Amino acid sequence: MSTNERQAKIRIVLVNTAHPGNIGGAARAMKNMGLAELYLVQPREYPAPRAVWRAAGARDVLANAKIVESVDEAIAGCGLVVGTSARERRIPWPLINPRECGERIWQESATHEVALLFGREDRGLTNEELQKCHYHVHIPSNPDYSSLNLATAVQVLSYEVRMASLADAQGNLPSLQDWDQPPVTADDLENFHVHLAETMADLKFYDPENPKQLLTRMRRLFNRQRMDQMEVSILRGLLSAVQRVINK
Repeated sequence: MSTNERQAKIRIVLVNTAHPGNIGGAARAMKNMGLAELYLVQPREYPAPRAVWRAAGARDVLANAKIVESVDEAIAGCGLVVGTSARERRIPWPLINPRECGERIWQESATHEVALLFGREDRGLTNEELQKCHYHVHIPSNPDYSSLNLATAVQVLSYEVRMASLADAQGNLPSLQDWDQPPVTADDLENFHVHLAETMADLKFYDPENPKQLLTRMRRLFNRQRMDQMEVSILRGLLSAVQRVINK
């Protein structure tokens, strides 16, 4: 697969961006590093002249940006989803650094679509959005002034993807182990989690009125395992069989 084909499998997803100038700046950062697939989840002000002005020579990236209504829509079909996170969470998630993020995104773009999520300027991604991710990535900025501009964060991580692609072209990036089945896509994984929650509720193992941290921990468990399509199909068949027994 060519470099351009792999770059086309990498989605940069901006969630609920407030300032259109940041959208333009992110588009410019992407084009600097050879990326072009921009997804905008409910931008607060877009289209906007400030976005076009900040994009400079990357107006084609803006023109082709896909505006969607939800994170689920933005990551549909992706076998890898990475979310940016600026702080530790109550329940820790698999965390990678920017270098590892760039390498993993580039490696996996050889076989399936991948998505890199960036949150709101003031509060980042929500816990619910981060729980849809396989990994979180944290940019280790100066702790005395750790806040990064959105477009700058896009530039940093896009640069790491670019460096991984160059290393790969020189034969210096190890390939991921081949697998006999493609990874489950984000939308199919979400359907599995819904099915699992329904089945646990049917079994009275889980109380939807008092969920505590059960669903979050179950998401972390299965997301961490990076299940393939066949494995999810088997598990959903098992859940359906359990539901049939319960309904008898």
